[in-house]
Amino acid sequence: MTSLNNIAKIAGAGYLVIFISGIFANFFVLEGLVVAGDAAATATRIMDNGSQLRVGILSFFIMVIFDLLLVWALYLLFRPVNKDVSLLAALLRLVNVAIFGVALYHLVDVMQLSGDAEYLSAFNPAQLNAQLMLAVDAFNATWLIGLVFFGLHLIFLGCLIIKSSYVPSIIGMLLIVAAAGYLIDSFAHLLLPSYDDYATIFMLIVVVPGVIGELSLTILLLVKGFRHKMPAA
Repeated sequence: MTSLNNIAKIAGAGYLVIFISGIFANFFVLEGLVVAGDAAATATRIMDNGSQLRVGILSFFIMVIFDLLLVWALYLLFRPVNKDVSLLAALLRLVNVAIFGVALYHLVDVMQLSGDAEYLSAFNPAQLNAQLMLAVDAFNATWLIGLVFFGLHLIFLGCLIIKSSYVPSIIGMLLIVAAAGYLIDSFAHLLLPSYDDYATIFMLIVVVPGVIGELSLTILLLVKGFRHKMPAA
């Protein structure tokens, strides 16, 4: 018999680390380095702040490691509700983690292109800037694909929470709303030519319910935990 309370604490700690490392890497590192639509300015900022980029990549790697831990913990946590749905939710999150790992490969490309290796002299400055910006765009596009699977994961996780007896249903509902936001934003990125004109609106659609829902779940897991026993598989 494994205590759900212990697994809840692990899941809560994992969520907290993901929040901190992901927000730091994306909003405090990448947002400060990338100038949308300006390859030359982006390349200059990245080349002048190479250590900042490396710290951001490290933070993303930490996020991936703890996301893998969370795949396992959330599966065990909600297996008593419905084993098959919990497994499906875990697999969808795992696919997202794998795709994000591929996205990180492009960010490593950015780091290499912004270095001082001798072979980079084969590119003239304009070509090098374009290659670097393409790598940044590939990172973002690949991440967006992963977020489609993450959105699907949140739908099933939200349903499990609603059906559970140990997590308030409102958190599950918020996660389903957040899932819709992730899916809408991801497909809008890919299909809407004028996305940039509505970027702030789409960001609010994703961030507000996502942060409220996932942060509420994180606090619940860390502070309250679950007092039930998980039946043996």
